[in-house]
Amino acid sequence: MAGPRQQDRRPGCCGSVASYLTSAKFLLYVGHFLSTWGDRMWHFAVSVFLVELYGNSLLLTAVYGLVVAGSVLVLGAIIGDWVDKNARLKVAQTSLVVQNVSVILCGIILMMVFLHKDELLTMYHGWVLTSCYILIITIANIANLASTATAITIQRDWIVVVAGEDRSRLADMNATVRRIDQLTNILAPMAVGQIMTFGSAVIGCGFISGWNLVSMCVEYFLLWKVYQKTPALAVKATLKAEEAELKQLNVHKEAEPKPPESAHLMGDRELAVPAPEPEPEPGCAEQLAEPLRTFRDGWVSYARQPVFLAGLGLAFLYMTVLGFDCITTGYAYTQGLSGSVLSLLMGASAVTGILGTVAFTGLRRRCGLVRTGLISGAAQLSCLVLCVVSVFMPGSPLDLSVSPFQDIRSRFIQAEPLPAAPTTARPAANGSVTTLAAPALEPGLSAESVLSVSLLFAGVIAARVGLWSFDLTVTQLLQENVVESERGIINGVQNSMNYLLDLLHFIMVILAPNPEAFGLLVLISVSFVAMGHIMYFRFAQKTLGSQLFACGPVEKEAPDESQASTSVV
Repeated sequence: MAGPRQQDRRPGCCGSVASYLTSAKFLLYVGHFLSTWGDRMWHFAVSVFLVELYGNSLLLTAVYGLVVAGSVLVLGAIIGDWVDKNARLKVAQTSLVVQNVSVILCGIILMMVFLHKDELLTMYHGWVLTSCYILIITIANIANLASTATAITIQRDWIVVVAGEDRSRLADMNATVRRIDQLTNILAPMAVGQIMTFGSAVIGCGFISGWNLVSMCVEYFLLWKVYQKTPALAVKATLKAEEAELKQLNVHKEAEPKPPESAHLMGDRELAVPAPEPEPEPGCAEQLAEPLRTFRDGWVSYARQPVFLAGLGLAFLYMTVLGFDCITTGYAYTQGLSGSVLSLLMGASAVTGILGTVAFTGLRRRCGLVRTGLISGAAQLSCLVLCVVSVFMPGSPLDLSVSPFQDIRSRFIQAEPLPAAPTTARPAANGSVTTLAAPALEPGLSAESVLSVSLLFAGVIAARVGLWSFDLTVTQLLQENVVESERGIINGVQNSMNYLLDLLHFIMVILAPNPEAFGLLVLISVSFVAMGHIMYFRFAQKTLGSQLFACGPVEKEAPDESQASTSVV
């Protein structure tokens, strides 16, 4: 009997695997992986390309970063409103095509500029080359805006619908998506960096353009399959509301008294029902003012959300230099860390980030969603204490007697440009690059700096567990508490808030670029992180009340949380 039973089990196991591989959830993961991989390659490469184009200057990259941040800041609410007012499949496919076609065009233009840069430089006194730079930055910015729309519709709306009413399934899907983000954030730049190192910038442009072309076709097909497998995606709250209004109008028309047939035969003109006059079309001024009204309404609606303080707390976490972006790695270089050590530290940060997603799912089951954010925030702040301690340890370059603005003043006061000092720059996630002025130093880490730098990076790496768990908590709070008809515009404003604080932290580094001032930046960063978690604590206090510290299973807590959320409104 054992043999037939084993044979019966094998088809069942294979069938369950095949069912999972063809499920809407898995197809969504595959599409997100392809999209994120292409995004990470492009964000890394475009900054490097702009640096190489402008003679190893960071001007174009800085302009690109400011344009990207400013565009999302201004247009985030408008993009979200467009996501809300259109059908899901149309939004996803349109943003996908616009994003990938923009990257392909930008890659082709970059290839042409790299191949014919000397010729373009002599045409019309260099204005043709300048026009190419403007065109590249403009198209790259359009690609980033389309990527923002894709992220809003897939990560904030489609995932909620595919998960259904199951909050645990939604938490697992959010965690899996964030793990994909963590892996691609490390592996994609490494892959395209190897291609550019052993090949050339032209080969890198061609590879990225080809990847986006193939990826666009595959992602388009996957979106269509997910849409087919999830009928609920075809029903949208905004469209249902419009249909209900039309039905009400039809009911009113049918309820109106109709003139008798004899009146028509007798030609009674007094009983004739006049035809309704068409509504006047909006004027040019009203059409121009519509985006401004959308921008205003989006921010007002965001401020009225029950999860406003939680979202604002998450945005404050972007005002920090304590991450593996260009700033912290540039500081590490000034202290003598080698590139190989930095790559190992970045890998360790990816591992702790994935551990944060695992911790999120476990904490949510045991303590509930709101309390998971409190625990995650406490864990992050506890780890960042090591960063604060590192500022005052022996070997730290902190010197409060050196004005943080000394480097800027000297550049403006001196008539002649300063000699080029070695600098370190790495592209950030949004494409912007900020540098720290690196003094001349001997290669290798000095004995005095070992303790300070070790504590700094130990705190940054360990804090990633709490950071990503907190990020997932706020993400799911927005998914669960924002009504379906406003998911797009609210998450668009949230993106704008994140970019605003991220932009402020880059401005802070531009004003104080010296390594001697980095310790001051660390203290300011920890202060902003603490303020963000204080805001979240206030949100949790309003939501849970006296049950704030009563840890229990999520099944018992879920009804109380929803009631608390509605009472806040």
